[in-house]
Amino acid sequence: MKQERDMSENIETKTLALEPKTKLSGKVVKITLAGALVDVGQELPGVLHISQIQKDPVNKVEDVLKPGQDVETWVRRVRKDRIELTMIEPLGMEWSEIQPEMTVKGKVVRLETYGAFVDFGAERPGMVHVSELTRGYVKTPGEIVKEGDEVEAKVLEVNRKKKQIRLSMKALIPEMIEEEKPAREPKKARGAKRGRKQEDVVEMDETPKEPELTAMQIAWQMAMERSNSRDKSLKIKPVKSASNEQADILNRTLEKQLPTGG
Repeated sequence: MKQERDMSENIETKTLALEPKTKLSGKVVKITLAGALVDVGQELPGVLHISQIQKDPVNKVEDVLKPGQDVETWVRRVRKDRIELTMIEPLGMEWSEIQPEMTVKGKVVRLETYGAFVDFGAERPGMVHVSELTRGYVKTPGEIVKEGDEVEAKVLEVNRKKKQIRLSMKALIPEMIEEEKPAREPKKARGAKRGRKQEDVVEMDETPKEPELTAMQIAWQMAMERSNSRDKSLKIKPVKSASNEQADILNRTLEKQLPTGG
C-alpha cells in the first residue's frame, strides 16, 4: 500500500510539473461523444474535449479524429486524475499576461499609413503608431520597417474590451543627450582661435614701452623748457652788453691817445 501510494505521489508530482501551453505529441487512443483520450507519454491520461479539437465548431469527433491518429496537443491544465489538452495552439501571450511597460518581441505583419502592426503572440497584433516608430519625424511606416521584420517594442496601453494593444518602438531607443554636439564643436574651435589671438595680444602688450606722459606732465615739461631758454638768454645778454661797453671804453681811450693831424 505504501509503495503504491509513493508511486502515485511520484506520478502526480511528475505530471504537475507540466506547465500550461507545454506542447506534447500524442496518439488518439479512444473517441467518445465528448472528445477523445490521447496518449501523450505521461502516467496520467490526456483528455481532449470536442471544443478543443479545432477553432471551428465540430459536430462529431469522428469527423476529425480517428483512433491511432498522431496529433499535436498543448497542455491546458493538469488535474489529479488527468491532463486536459487542446489541439488549438494557445496564444503566446494571454490578455491577462499583457501589461503596460513590458517589452515584447514580434514580427511586422501589416503596414498602414498611420502605423505598423506587430504580431507578438497575442490574440490581436499590437499597433505601433507612426509617431512611435523612432525618434524624429517619420512620414510613412515604410521608411522604418517592412513586413516580416522582427522588432522589439514596449507596451504602452492594453484595452481588453476593445482588444487593442498600443506599442512603441521609440520607447526602447535611448535619448541622444548630445545630439547637438557636432554643431557645438566648431564653436569651441572658434573660441580656441579667439583664445590664441588674445594670448598673442598679451605677449605683444608685455613688450617694454616708453611711459606715456599725461597732459599735466607735458605742460610741466614745456614750462621747464621755456624756463631754461630764458635763463640761457639772460646769461648771454649780460656777456654781450659787457663786451660792448669794454669795446666802447677801448675805442674812446685810443682816440685820446692817438695824435690828431694838424
